[in-house]
Amino acid sequence: MSSVANGNGHIHAIRLTIPAKPEYITLGRLALTGIARLRPEPLRQEVLGDLKLALTEACTNSVRHAYAGGEGMVEILYELHDDKLVIEVVDEGEGFDLPTGPNNAPVDEELSEGGLGIAIIEALADEFEIRERAQGGSSLRFVKRLS
Repeated sequence: MSSVANGNGHIHAIRLTIPAKPEYITLGRLALTGIARLRPEPLRQEVLGDLKLALTEACTNSVRHAYAGGEGMVEILYELHDDKLVIEVVDEGEGFDLPTGPNNAPVDEELSEGGLGIAIIEALADEFEIRERAQGGSSLRFVKRLS
C-alpha cells in the first residue's frame, strides 16, 4: 500500500493482483474492507456492502469473460481519497462486448444471460467507465463519492 499527499489531502492506494478464479475474489473484498478502515470516520455498512457488491461484480466479469477458461490474472487498484473511493479492475484477457441497441443502451438479452453485473455497478457507483486497454484486455473503473 502507498500513501501520498496531494493538494486536497492524502490518497491511500493499494494494488492487488489475483488469479482469475472465482475463489480469489474474496481477497479483493477483504482488501476493500481494509482500505475503508483507513478513513477517519468509518463507512456506513450499507455503503461498504454496496462497494463490495460492485467490486464482486467487476471481478466476476473479468473471471468469466477475460480468459475463456484459461489462466490469467486480475488486477484491482484501490484509491482512497478524502472524498471518494476509486476502484479499477483490470485484466489482460479477451474482454467482452455489451450488445447495444439505440442510444448504445444494453440489449435485454445480455441482461437475461447474467449480464446484470454492469447494471448493478452503474446503479451503485457515482461514476462508471469500462474500456479496452491499448495493450490488451479491459479496464472497469468506478467511483463512489464518500462525502
